[in-house]
Amino acid sequence: MKAYQPKTINVFVTLDQLVVPGYFNPHDPAPIYKRQLNHQFEQYIMANVALFKRYDVIFYKFKCANEIDKQYAEPIMYAIRRHFNELKEHKIRSFNKYKRRNIRMLIASTIIVMLFHILLPLVFTSDIGISSAVRNSFDVFSWVILWHPIDELVFNWNPHVAEINLLNKLATAELIIIENEKKATVSNNNALRVVA
Repeated sequence: MKAYQPKTINVFVTLDQLVVPGYFNPHDPAPIYKRQLNHQFEQYIMANVALFKRYDVIFYKFKCANEIDKQYAEPIMYAIRRHFNELKEHKIRSFNKYKRRNIRMLIASTIIVMLFHILLPLVFTSDIGISSAVRNSFDVFSWVILWHPIDELVFNWNPHVAEINLLNKLATAELIIIENEKKATVSNNNALRVVA
């Protein structure tokens, strides 16, 4: 099996005095670093990391044209980290609730199955006729009642952990500031090149 090579995922954000207010909830009067992110901006970030794998690296690349725009980098990054940390904490709480609920359901199901298998032989003493049919139906009922909590605990926990990992990566991703990106022409075989 070929080993997975982690890739880099870049989330590009333009820092401009006219664009920055659109990144936040327009009805939030808090300072810029404590504001709630706009839903469209959050969806833009989540769309950029849609193909995220476990060991991929995420970078926020902020593009600014001048020093005035550069001053928005740290407050926006703080707001993004705060937002995804809150989402991660909420997801961890819901995952713990999910585990507790399924463990309780598994314990309750096991107790019900044990009671049926202890009390059933006391009620039906013969192995012929209806008692055999009732015992077989209780065996099927036992499998049915135990199947869901076992399935949830063994197979369905991975999407929760993957989402917590993604939110953690988004909250702790590094910031790279791209400054003064200019276009220039170079006369070499009449080719146009972009010089950063």
